[in-house]
Amino acid sequence: MSDIEARFQLDWPGFTLDVDLNLPGLGVTSLFGHSGSGKTSLLRCLAGLEKPRHGRLVFKGRTWQDANTWLPTHQRPIGYVFQEASLFPHLSILGNLQFGQKRSGGAARVGLEQAIELLGIGHLLERKPDTLSGGERQRVGIARALAVGPEILLMDEPLAALDLKRKQEILPYLERLHDELEIPVIYVSHSPDEVARLADHLVAMENGRVVAAGPLGETLARLDLPIRLGEDVGVVLEATVGEIDSEWHLARVDFRGGSLWTRDHGVPTGRHVRVRVLARDVSLALGEPGTCSIQNNLDGRVESLADDDHPGLLLVRVQVGASLLIARLTRRSAAQLGIVPGLPVRVQVKSVALME
Repeated sequence: MSDIEARFQLDWPGFTLDVDLNLPGLGVTSLFGHSGSGKTSLLRCLAGLEKPRHGRLVFKGRTWQDANTWLPTHQRPIGYVFQEASLFPHLSILGNLQFGQKRSGGAARVGLEQAIELLGIGHLLERKPDTLSGGERQRVGIARALAVGPEILLMDEPLAALDLKRKQEILPYLERLHDELEIPVIYVSHSPDEVARLADHLVAMENGRVVAAGPLGETLARLDLPIRLGEDVGVVLEATVGEIDSEWHLARVDFRGGSLWTRDHGVPTGRHVRVRVLARDVSLALGEPGTCSIQNNLDGRVESLADDDHPGLLLVRVQVGASLLIARLTRRSAAQLGIVPGLPVRVQVKSVALME
């Protein structure tokens, strides 16, 4: 039984949201898709900000809405973070946070002090909102959402209004929320990097419907419906930094299936990281490869094949230990190598993106 059951049918002129989802009650679930795919509409249904034609929402055994029940937004134990933090300009940052805390009724699961510490805003408490940067305002907005003591945090593209520098500033704080919060987070995004760094569970949406849903690694590795985070198919692996080669400025990351070398980003050994491997950066060989510039060579076994967008290309899913990688090959190369399910192969990985 899932912790969150959500079924909604919502009609707008020219658009229909029609979803039936079972979501986990911990970790970060990303609602991912192009603009207009229905991500924010689904989030607003979860919050009670939209009343769909047909709806059922059960949160950890408690019915928030069905044919006979409707819990209004102010009675749902949620924290909601919008694209831009709407702070009260006449209040100090502490005053804004305390205003949010009053809604908790003294039953906050995340205390005000913890929210301040998690978002790193202790030095901002006496300032007014108009003196803060965009990234600082958004961190305050997230802390205020936590101050209401939510049982679930809903975040609607919280970095969309920020420039790249401010996004890089706030992402580590979002990762802290991911690591330390014991409440589920539903995170709307169309940013591949945000999804790859933060999400545990992925819901891919298109035209108001769910096209794929499940744990991030498994969902990205599907070939029946390849999900593209950005420009290409690829997978995200959970890994640990195992070694730093200071001479060549490289880091070895270990995952369930082997190790990969990538550029050293200053992450210490023993630290958990995620690595993103795109299909275009994976090639296959039979037997030991000859001398070449590719440093990452792994033993694998072909698991399945699927058509790619171009008729001359194939996607090949390869089992590497307990992990899955996807390679993109030309059909001619696949035929010359005799690529079929069950074939042992040598997997060569040209490039690895470390999601710090």
